[in-house]
Amino acid sequence: MLRCMLRAKIHMATVTDSNINYEGSLTVDETILNAVGIKPYEQVMVSNLNNGERFETYVIPGEKNSGIICLNGPTARKGAIGDKIIIFCYEYYTEDELKDFSPRIVKLDERNRIV
Repeated sequence: MLRCMLRAKIHMATVTDSNINYEGSLTVDETILNAVGIKPYEQVMVSNLNNGERFETYVIPGEKNSGIICLNGPTARKGAIGDKIIIFCYEYYTEDELKDFSPRIVKLDERNRIV
């Protein structure tokens, strides 16, 4: 049996930009992506603490150490600059893999720096 578990979480990210004219996705500072092990173009779930929106998209890497969190394309309608969001990434694991399982979680400050 496989179980779908939280593999990575970026907690309390602040939306820094919004680009409705992009074809879609979520731009995230590459330093943050590397810290939690999320790969470019990997699927993520996003939860907006300000308006309750919850949506799936994929990530693209932003400039390292820039703090960028940008809602692109249709996701730009799911939040506003300054909103706090949580980014989740899930993966399927076997029962054996779960014996030593632990998700990678980072918490961000108001400037999207890892604390």
